[in-house]
Amino acid sequence: MCGICCSVSFSVEHCSKDLKEDLLYNLKRRGPNNSKQLLKSDVNYQCLFSGHILHLRGTLTAQPVEDETGNVFLWNGEVFSGIKVEDEENDTQIMFNYLSSCKNEPDILSLFSVVQGPWSFIYYQASSHYLWFGRDFFGRRSLLWHFNNLGESFCLSSVGTQTSGVTNQWQEVPASGIFRIDLKSSAISRCVILKLYPWKYISRENVIKECVNNLTQISTDLPKFVSVVASEAKLCLKEPVLPLNMMLPQAPSEAHLTDISSIPPTRETLQMFLTNRHLKEVVQQFIDVLGIAIKRRVLYLPRVERLTPSEVLKTCHRKANVAILFSGGIDSMVIATLADRYIPLDEPIDLLNVAFMIKEKNIPTGFNRKRSKQKNHCEIPSEEFSKNLTATDDDSPHKQFSVPDRITGRAGLKELQAVNPSRMWNFVEINVSLEELQKLRRTRICQLIQPLDTVLDDSIGCAVWFASRGNGCLVTQDEVKSYQSNAKVVLTGIGADEQLAGYSRHRVRFQTHGLQGLTKEIQMELSRISSRNLGRDDRVIGDHGKEARFPFLDENVVSFLNSLPVWEKADLTLPRGIGEKLILRLAAVELGLTASALLPKRAMQFGSRIAKMEKNNEKASDKCGRLQVNSTVNLSIESRIKM
Repeated sequence: MCGICCSVSFSVEHCSKDLKEDLLYNLKRRGPNNSKQLLKSDVNYQCLFSGHILHLRGTLTAQPVEDETGNVFLWNGEVFSGIKVEDEENDTQIMFNYLSSCKNEPDILSLFSVVQGPWSFIYYQASSHYLWFGRDFFGRRSLLWHFNNLGESFCLSSVGTQTSGVTNQWQEVPASGIFRIDLKSSAISRCVILKLYPWKYISRENVIKECVNNLTQISTDLPKFVSVVASEAKLCLKEPVLPLNMMLPQAPSEAHLTDISSIPPTRETLQMFLTNRHLKEVVQQFIDVLGIAIKRRVLYLPRVERLTPSEVLKTCHRKANVAILFSGGIDSMVIATLADRYIPLDEPIDLLNVAFMIKEKNIPTGFNRKRSKQKNHCEIPSEEFSKNLTATDDDSPHKQFSVPDRITGRAGLKELQAVNPSRMWNFVEINVSLEELQKLRRTRICQLIQPLDTVLDDSIGCAVWFASRGNGCLVTQDEVKSYQSNAKVVLTGIGADEQLAGYSRHRVRFQTHGLQGLTKEIQMELSRISSRNLGRDDRVIGDHGKEARFPFLDENVVSFLNSLPVWEKADLTLPRGIGEKLILRLAAVELGLTASALLPKRAMQFGSRIAKMEKNNEKASDKCGRLQVNSTVNLSIESRIKM
């Protein structure tokens, strides 16, 4: 993972041999292992390339890289499949080698069409004065653009900066395809023309329609001197995943799962589903494809020599290479269980569990075991789960941090220890006070969340920043000790809810518009995940010099889930705790998990208790004033607090 940036100037006055101090600082935090800059000058323009490396695989390759013909490449990505990268090779150099050999536009588009994995890139083609850039199909890596209002310069960067009193400085580059700018032509005309090569859809008529819609939508938020056009030959990228299966059952009997709507949410209920041979095969296929995705994301890391079984017992001081954003919910539990299959046994796994301080009067008793406000008996936790809650909550040394995700996280830890007692599971309790939240949001987090600006972005962005920082404590039977997770890879479960109808809005949509409405909602969720979540989360996690990896958004996982009819993924005629994400719950049972397979969806902002921490009358979609920078925030690099 890297921090990449290209600053382009079309006038002598705006030429600079260095980036602004704040922007350079933000980029270096993403790539702490190596930094390098390269200036390319032409009679009409100047490009300043800046690369900052987080070294994860192969030989450390400084960026930007340049070849003998003057082409320049910046790569913030991971090649997990599509083109061959050997264990000892660096994918930056492999990608650049391929690009340098491309003879025309179709060659470049073909290359990025086959690469599987998260990426954003900037590529300067010296002979043609072209600047290419873009993000992967899901937008798993951040890339922002900022255009000078006078048309004298623009900048592309993994992360931006904020200036007091100035809004909309930076915007996310849409994950709509790959863009190309003719720098020479733009310098002469002072009009920047963005040529878009969009992802290719199935039917040819839809390709044209989608291109037109994308062009109009993208142009709306850009300055007047910037325009977006399609390529003359209507060239497109090939979409890397199968289209969503929109099939509906011809008769109720074909849905298989709609005749048992009143049963209680128990593990026995889930096991009953697995007596269906077809469904059991589908679940096993899902486990296999998700397992491969996780394997790729935990093994592409530099590791010390493997230990013998006898030496494994002496590894109490070993450091984890992989961490998981961990709530104890179904998503993070399945990820942890599958990661355990592939991470060497002598290596700990960090489970990052964040909690925000509860006001004294709001501290729950036994996680509200009476659940007096519940209207649906199906939402009451199982007896087994309640026992875990009793054991974990009442014994907590920090009652003010006994939020729902802390309690389910501890219960999940016990399940994982039962699945593999030989593994060292580091359950990292990350406790955040209101004072620390406000201080670090103001001085650090707000500029990472931007250009997103809602209350929901604030809640999730802050929670993910503190969780991925990994600064907390390990609580054992014998002691409580401070702990800093230095794992460079952070696995997150984002993408599961969007594809498997995990949100409450999916249930509402199903109740009002049936399976057809639910399928369209899932389709919409996937189409907007880049702009709603992934760029923000990449910036927030990357700020700690760590890389976010999203196994549920692996191309093969998405293709597999897209191939299934919706009723094999979720059955919302069933109660919460079973119906949503049904296929994932069945996978959890097959993997040996117990109570966690039945946990209803609980959003991170509520489970960690960051939501409503400061204001109780906010809506998630409201603009968040706490994310706005004021004049006191523009601190010098020297005066920045230690984070």
